[in-house]
Amino acid sequence: MIQILITGGTFDKSYNHISGDLFFDKTHIPEMLKRSKCRLNIEVKTLMMIDSLEMTNKDIEQIINECQKSSSSRIVITHGTDTMVNTAKKIAEKIKNKTIVLTGAMIPYAFGSSSDGFFNLGSALSFVQTLQNGVYVAINGQFFNYDEVKKNKQKGYFEKI
Repeated sequence: MIQILITGGTFDKSYNHISGDLFFDKTHIPEMLKRSKCRLNIEVKTLMMIDSLEMTNKDIEQIINECQKSSSSRIVITHGTDTMVNTAKKIAEKIKNKTIVLTGAMIPYAFGSSSDGFFNLGSALSFVQTLQNGVYVAINGQFFNYDEVKKNKQKGYFEKI
């Protein structure tokens, strides 16, 4: 079984077409799994729906605790891209015996075909099944060790450091 833990981030933001604001309503993950005809044994749990820039140490501890108590040894975490690497590092400090993959999106799923969310979720689900125990970031069709990646904010993608 693969555990998906949802924390929010751009991945799950919705768009108010009148005000132009982005906001959190509900997670899009179940819909995405259904639309993609996913046949994996997956359990989805929403931990929080926040922008990663608003994530506190208490929120990160909640993510770590959920990873530790999950009966699954394979976990995907949807997370905002701005602080994803920081959270991955803190998870890696505490958990060694599971394969944990963090993923996110630069463009909300609610924006339709222009979103990278579908691709990133599919990649993360593939990587979590094949990688050895450790903590990784999966985005833009690649996976990175948590301590060998950074978000290039000028170019709009993640890259190896």
